[in-house]
Amino acid sequence: MTEAATVRRSRITPEREAELYTAVLDLLREVGYDALTMDAVAARTKSSKATLYRQWGGKAELVVRAMRHEKPVNTGGIDTGSLRGDFHAMVSRDDDCHMEQNSALMRGLAVAMHANPDLLRAFRELLIEPEMAEMRRVIQRAIDRGEIRPDNPAVAYVMHMLIGGFAARTMIDELPPTRAFLTSYVDAVVLPALGA
Repeated sequence: MTEAATVRRSRITPEREAELYTAVLDLLREVGYDALTMDAVAARTKSSKATLYRQWGGKAELVVRAMRHEKPVNTGGIDTGSLRGDFHAMVSRDDDCHMEQNSALMRGLAVAMHANPDLLRAFRELLIEPEMAEMRRVIQRAIDRGEIRPDNPAVAYVMHMLIGGFAARTMIDELPPTRAFLTSYVDAVVLPALGA
């Protein structure tokens, strides 16, 4: 996040920011990314459109920051002492209902990202890169503990595997991802691939 972005956000209280983010995600679930407008966000949140643009710059950044607010990167706080424990703790962060909502939201945004470079850029910068950095820390701890070899080629694909399991659950099984499914997936697919 740039220094200018930090300064521009400083006028809104954390409580008001949380209200705005909740309203943005509600609208996103109702109408999808393409139909979501700053006018609709302003009306729903009783804000001025100028304020929204001043604080977030545009729709892409506002949407991704709302998603980031709902699911902050917090794997850095997870350190159970084992890679298996860390992965299980990660997949247990959200309840099943929340996972189902996020799965539907991500499917819609995945389509929108292909047509919107601003959304893709914001998504990579504000969600993917921080998640990848935290995952690298989790993996490095496992390497340091001797649980996995640093030269294992699967190390480079951990996020791919985890996202794949999350996304494929709905496409293949026509069921939402759940804690039980993701825990089983980690044990059956991710950990064996890592040799853990």
